[in-house]
Amino acid sequence: MIASVAGKVTAIAPDGAVIEVGGVGMLVHCTPGTLATLRVGDEARLATSLVVREESLTLYGFATDDERAVFELLQTASGVGPKLALAMLAVHTPNGLRTAVAAADLKALTQVPGIGQKGAQRIVLELKDRLGTPEAALNAALNGEQRVAPWREQVHSGLVGLGYSGKDADQAIAVVEPDAEAELAAGRSPQVAALLKAALRALSIR
Repeated sequence: MIASVAGKVTAIAPDGAVIEVGGVGMLVHCTPGTLATLRVGDEARLATSLVVREESLTLYGFATDDERAVFELLQTASGVGPKLALAMLAVHTPNGLRTAVAAADLKALTQVPGIGQKGAQRIVLELKDRLGTPEAALNAALNGEQRVAPWREQVHSGLVGLGYSGKDADQAIAVVEPDAEAELAAGRSPQVAALLKAALRALSIR
């Protein structure tokens, strides 16, 4: 298994980055939060998980070892593959997922595209004793707190990481903000990856 990659970041896209390792550019699929920590031209190290399929080898990258561990644990639940596990980590932090599972917070889990009520119930049943309940997550569950994905900060960081100025990022966020507000009004968590793509489109047609 490829446990980590380290090298110069040569490209960043909304759903992944290319890191040059020993003269080879490796495509690593990441969450928007992880992508926001990368800068083209900088050296970076990502914890990675290699998913092997008959027709493909796909590398997923994470800012921390804990995020990778949760990514791999999520896939032990029935019906959860790597793409859905990555989507869960795009909406919730590792501790946010621990909180949701520990508290059986189905509403938080169904904010992830692709997870319905039954899927959320199955995830809670199968993972409640496996993800762990750190003190911060347990306190949040006992207090009835819900962690909201900081979409605005993540989109802003993602745009800046792609080379746009802070002013450009703010202008693009103003364009996509109605979409994010509509999602919140419907009781759903704004999807950072979709908002980032919409922001990039807005910047490209200025």
